[in-house]
Amino acid sequence: MDRTSEFESERPRLVRIAARVLGDPAEAEDVVQQAWLRLARADTRAVDSLPAWLTTVVTRLCLDRLKAVVPPPTEPVDRPAPEPGPSEEVLLADSMGAALHVVLDRLAPAERVVFVLHDSFSVDFATIADVLDCSPAAARKQASRARAKLAGAGPGARKADWVVVDAFLDAARNGEFTRLLGLLAPDVVVVGDPIAVSLGTPVGIEGRDAVAEFFDGAAAAALPVFVHGRPGAAWFDRGVARVAFDFRIAGGVVRRIDFRADPDVLAAIRRRSDGEPR
Repeated sequence: MDRTSEFESERPRLVRIAARVLGDPAEAEDVVQQAWLRLARADTRAVDSLPAWLTTVVTRLCLDRLKAVVPPPTEPVDRPAPEPGPSEEVLLADSMGAALHVVLDRLAPAERVVFVLHDSFSVDFATIADVLDCSPAAARKQASRARAKLAGAGPGARKADWVVVDAFLDAARNGEFTRLLGLLAPDVVVVGDPIAVSLGTPVGIEGRDAVAEFFDGAAAAALPVFVHGRPGAAWFDRGVARVAFDFRIAGGVVRRIDFRADPDVLAAIRRRSDGEPR
């Protein structure tokens, strides 16, 4: 594959990353076009992975734009050096953008990049460290700081929870196993109530790998709902909710999912309409 063809195959993923970081699809397209111009001028013969190289370039361009408009954080940095990588899911990024950026605006530029790359795209901390020109340990600290800020975000925290639920359901439907892993806590559990179990849900599942394997390629019929005001989903049969997926989110990851089919729970479910605030 020549360089132009490889770039075009990566473009949707790059636009998706840039749109998630910047919150502006038009600006994201501009950043990706800048990355193409850099690629056209660069000698990439020594580049081991062009997708990783492009991810780094696009993310750093986004970081430069964020720094130009966001005041630097007042808290001390965690490293001595100054701060300076997935598919045709751009529409998903747009649909989640408003809720995501309500909470991302609370973060410093580097924290925002780490949160998006790691928690939304499951990029490992070693790669993020290369993007930010810091150590993997410093990248982990940035992620922890970002999650702590979002956990205390008040009304914005619920919007952040919807972002996690939507991302989880999308990754499940599309069979994105690695992305699922990144959205689950290591000790996540899934529990079914007796009625849900009688309808075919598991009694229980424990651990990130087992939960990701169960949901990988699943949840195609699940629709977004409110479960007692919390972000969730439900399986509907002929317009009637049969099983609710009750999510518990903390620290930007799924920590528990309850399959609930108790009639009182199902009666309280409310569908979330397209465009309804999260």
